[in-house]
Amino acid sequence: MARFHPLEVTDIHKTIRDAVVVTLRPEDGADFGFTQGQYLTFRRDFDGEELRRSYSICAGLDDGVLQVGIKRVDGGAFSTWANEELKVGDRIEAMPPMGRFAAPLEPGAARDYLGFAGGSGITPVLSIIRTVLAREPRSTFTLVYANRAVTSIMFREELEDLKNSYLGRLSVIHVLETDAQEIELFTGRVTEEKCAQLFASGFIDPEAVDTAFICGPEPMMLGIAAALRAAGMSEDQIRFELFASSQPGRAKRKAVSAEASAAARTGAVITLDGSTRTIEMDKDQSILDAALANAMDAPYACKAGVCSTCRCKVIEGEVEMLTNHALEDYEVAKGYVLSCQSYPVTDRVVVDYDQ
Repeated sequence: MARFHPLEVTDIHKTIRDAVVVTLRPEDGADFGFTQGQYLTFRRDFDGEELRRSYSICAGLDDGVLQVGIKRVDGGAFSTWANEELKVGDRIEAMPPMGRFAAPLEPGAARDYLGFAGGSGITPVLSIIRTVLAREPRSTFTLVYANRAVTSIMFREELEDLKNSYLGRLSVIHVLETDAQEIELFTGRVTEEKCAQLFASGFIDPEAVDTAFICGPEPMMLGIAAALRAAGMSEDQIRFELFASSQPGRAKRKAVSAEASAAARTGAVITLDGSTRTIEMDKDQSILDAALANAMDAPYACKAGVCSTCRCKVIEGEVEMLTNHALEDYEVAKGYVLSCQSYPVTDRVVVDYDQ
């Protein structure tokens, strides 16, 4: 089971006015080997309350560093602290890398990759770009990067350096919402219609794309995915990374009356870190919240069904997931659930976080 480990901050630099790149050094590097596109979940106490936030790794596999990009969010305690108070030499706690945004690489492959990123959604995509260009020397990558203005483009210099280092293999299309550009098509928002126009104009040939990566605000990602499907790409070719979500999941919880929900109780048997405990919980309480309420250090990050940090397997009984943006259909078929979104249906459930 993943647990938090101390990391030393060895460098901090601004990439734009309200975003920093933080370089980290773990005590044990073996715990923090990562795959391109993964993220780290951090924790810190703010006024006696523990906050957990996940930020994507922006380094490539061959860069020799562990770096994350953190953009300040208005009212965000963690991101504001990271941008304004975090210093070189500070220590911060994080779980080992998690996430499955990447696609397997083959050194001899000659693939065409397509990436769409919105704002800070560039962070995991940059890690993927760096790794693909270094480890698949015959592959190419086209990036469509959406921002409000030139001044809000994270990693602008890094992308230009990559274009110069890998001549002819990386193409970057900047789409800016407020700044006018020479090509009118590159001004505005990246919508389903905008994607269709990019495809029709010949700037992007979706038929030649092997894999597409999408990371950014959810409405933008849904529109892009719809355009890719309409252009003939299959679900297996389209990969998402969601930072936040309000979309209903694939499996929806059954409706029950308020009276039945309030009165119903379930016996839950939870295995975590090799230890098994039996607890009583309400059926209107998630498996994760019940574990935490009983002093079990169950893993979690977003509590929104977006990451897979809280994944566990249902061994006995039945639960219903409200939201699922992290697990594949085959995982759900095998009994895996997101415990932050899973509520007991039967009077007894047995779940295992260790599998």
